[in-house]
Amino acid sequence: MSTREFVWIAWYDFVGSIGVGIIILTYVLLQTEKIKSECLLYSLLNASGASLIIVSLIYNFNFSAFIVEFFWVLISLYGIGKYFLKKN
Repeated sequence: MSTREFVWIAWYDFVGSIGVGIIILTYVLLQTEKIKSECLLYSLLNASGASLIIVSLIYNFNFSAFIVEFFWVLISLYGIGKYFLKKN
């Protein structure tokens, strides 16, 4: 490959990769105790990352990956709801 050639990535793969990065970052933040699992940010980041991965799966579908990300979003939404119910 010459230095002038570029490898283009489909926009939905780029979006999915951002989602993967968000989920990995969230896990690192949790393990390094920068955030707690009860924190709203933890659930928001997980829901956002999984949602972005689902966007990429719409265009390049993989059933197993979709199931994992679907439940990742559902569990994150549960955490968000739990956070707001606890505040009230």
